Amino acid sequence: ASLHRGRVAAEGREQGLVAAAGREEELDALYTLFPKLHTMINSHYNERELVNLKDAEGTCKALNMCHTESIAEMLLAEQPKDLSVHIEAVNNSGANWVAGHNEKFTGASQKEIRQLMGTVVDPEWTITGHVKEYPEAANADFPVNFDARENWPDCAATIGHVRDQSDCGSCWAHGTTEAFNDRLCIATEGAYQALLSVSDTAACCNGTECFSFGCNGGQVGTPWSWFKRDGVVSGGDYQTGEFCYDYTLPICAHHVESPGMISCDDVPFGPTPACLNSCPSNTAIDYANDKVKAASSYNIRGIDNIKMEIMTHGTVTAAFTVYEDFPTYKSGVYRHTSGAAEGGHAIKVIGWGVENGEDYWLCVNSWNETWGDNGTFKILMGDCGINDQMHAGLAQ
Repeated sequence: ASLHRGRVAAEGREQGLVAAAGREEELDALYTLFPKLHTMINSHYNERELVNLKDAEGTCKALNMCHTESIAEMLLAEQPKDLSVHIEAVNNSGANWVAGHNEKFTGASQKEIRQLMGTVVDPEWTITGHVKEYPEAANADFPVNFDARENWPDCAATIGHVRDQSDCGSCWAHGTTEAFNDRLCIATEGAYQALLSVSDTAACCNGTECFSFGCNGGQVGTPWSWFKRDGVVSGGDYQTGEFCYDYTLPICAHHVESPGMISCDDVPFGPTPACLNSCPSNTAIDYANDKVKAASSYNIRGIDNIKMEIMTHGTVTAAFTVYEDFPTYKSGVYRHTSGAAEGGHAIKVIGWGVENGEDYWLCVNSWNETWGDNGTFKILMGDCGINDQMHAGLAQ
């Protein structure tokens, strides 16, 4: 049940293998994906039972990868977060964006805010995959402004649909599923109008399949490979009942009364949707026949390549680091102005533009339409690492 692969000494393999239980190839694959993991385990090569698949928390602590909070930190994290400090700092800074109170986070604690940041952004732990390039992009004549909703009007409703991840760190599943959804509509020239299931992605694109863990966070590169390999079924928002597997958590707001939203206090964190082989939201739909697949999976780097990808095939998934001021975004071109990092977040990029001399990406978030600019935002190109993780794939 436990694995430990340590240093492989030149004089003998037996010195580098402890309790591998015949699964050395799996460990080698992990080390290829995460060289830092190999380094960490090597630093403990003489300690038996270091990696135990049945005790994730114990393994995490053994590798010094878990942060242990003090009682004071735990109590502070439960208190309502004073976002007015950041609102004032931003609005007095001369920045090209406006901060304000969003219902989604009014009265929310730091713990509640951080729970939503469920995307791996540390380059030492991300899985990026094949890089796609456009040699012709360097000489392309791009428009100053581009909005996928306007470029593909038959798919505008799908592209502009704003979802709500609720009290769950499933942003990685939202950002990927939603972008694939847009591309499927675009590739079929508007024939495919169904929404795709974030629940199916969050549940079945799991630790084994995608190195992702539902409401506890995940990758944004691996789901695209899963779309290609396994496919995803249809699914709408909470309890809509039209498609195969709707999202299992309702729209919610923290500690305030808002029309159409329940309190996030009444939504237990998670639980992650279950991986099923039938359609719970509409039993008339056959799960296997409802699956749609991607034709490819890749990473895009460089502003011109990203623009060419969006303009040619549709929206893309992006990940970036969220800072304390981002939940207060209302309008303008966001750039980190105030506060410390809260975690990684995934969204979809639907276009680009220039505002007051600043180049930005136009994005759709998954915090419902009451947040930001009706659920969307603009972010300065390259800010918060957003240019470093752009992923997509072609729809079949």
